[in-house]
Amino acid sequence: MTELKCILWDVDGTLADTERDGHRVAFNKAFEEAGLERRWDVETYGELLTVTGGKERMKFDIKRGGLPDMSVEDIAALHARKTIHYQTLIADGLIPLRKGVLRLLEEAYAEGITLGISTTTTPAALDALIEHSLGKEWFDRFAVLAAGDIVPAKKPAPDIYNYALEQLGIPAENTLALEDSGNGCLSALAAHIKCVITINDYTAQQKFEGADLIVSELGEPESDGIQVLGNPHALDDVHHVTLAHLKAIMGA
Repeated sequence: MTELKCILWDVDGTLADTERDGHRVAFNKAFEEAGLERRWDVETYGELLTVTGGKERMKFDIKRGGLPDMSVEDIAALHARKTIHYQTLIADGLIPLRKGVLRLLEEAYAEGITLGISTTTTPAALDALIEHSLGKEWFDRFAVLAAGDIVPAKKPAPDIYNYALEQLGIPAENTLALEDSGNGCLSALAAHIKCVITINDYTAQQKFEGADLIVSELGEPESDGIQVLGNPHALDDVHHVTLAHLKAIMGA
């Protein structure tokens, strides 16, 4: 049986529902601050999530006529302002962790499983979420924080996962990824990492071919139970996702 030695976590939509009420709101605040008329409503932002990366979404919206044309420097500056607004939302406690996230993190850490982050969100946005939603001690508990533009190609490319594995020196076969999106799933699988998907409102209709478990959320023992949307390894009693389930996936 293959041992579970490492769990790599995506951030946006996986650790917390950051997209709709976090990043989208922060973008709109930055647009307003810059004197732009453009606003990304919930539906529009869902369309933009097919593009990975905040600056990349802005470029895509420019190309299709949503945002006005602007230079690479202006895009970067506007995105930096957006990140500041996002950090404020996090600090104000408006974006809590998803159910089951802290439970699984603490259980895995207690068992000595290496924990890391593999995300396309900016380091500043990641730092804000860790500090205000998890706690400052988690800066030391995560063995790697792979984030933002640290690699040239974002998800669905495997670069961010390959980078994390290289930094940790842990084989892909001993690693599990936790993701929420089709692009995230493709990224993990392309790095030869098994993948568990926790969907959200934006990603529920996406394709997750090759995923090792697809659930509505990680859940809690005292909850009514989660929806299991894909269980190719026939895991038993998935009322909520446990560390035992994750270990079983590695041996499947």
